[in-house]
Amino acid sequence: MDHAVRPVRAEEWLAVKDLRLAALRDPMAPLAFLESYEEASAKTDLFWQRRVLDAVKGKTSRQFVAEAPDAALSGTVTVLVEEPGTADHYGTVVKERQGHVVGVFVRPERRGQGLIQALLDAALEWAWSLEGLDRIRLFVDERNTHAERVYLRAGFVHSGHSAAAPGGADARDLEMVLYRPGSPGSPGSAGPA
Repeated sequence: MDHAVRPVRAEEWLAVKDLRLAALRDPMAPLAFLESYEEASAKTDLFWQRRVLDAVKGKTSRQFVAEAPDAALSGTVTVLVEEPGTADHYGTVVKERQGHVVGVFVRPERRGQGLIQALLDAALEWAWSLEGLDRIRLFVDERNTHAERVYLRAGFVHSGHSAAAPGGADARDLEMVLYRPGSPGSPGSAGPA
């Protein structure tokens, strides 16, 4: 792989904006993302600068990017830290401290090169470095079978929980989880799942 996978830098906000808008123009975007291209493109430069700065600080989220040799950003993934008692984007109260993988995207011309796995590996390494965070989750639209297979290959498993897909679609978003190796709930552990 000729890309460097690393945390995003504050000065890259414009490139991050461009990458997000590219993601939202992808044909699978309605199944993969909670916002539309129109919503994202209407946001101010200040919004994008703050969003990237928050991800750089890495206290409640961290964004990782795949940088090509020409310095172009080819892919991204973000991990949000969810705290007990807060509501997730489905309105469900979070029961335990956990990571939530969002915004997974690789440009179409860079797919099939291992970038998604490398991005997920970097995100998981950061998440596992946080004290008290033993569970990572993500949601995948049941119609997005390609993404579901990618997450299964990365070690995520179905939790059995689902939520109505946003936008009034007659579909479900399936929760997939991954536990810190050796933690309660992980395969082979003695703790509850």
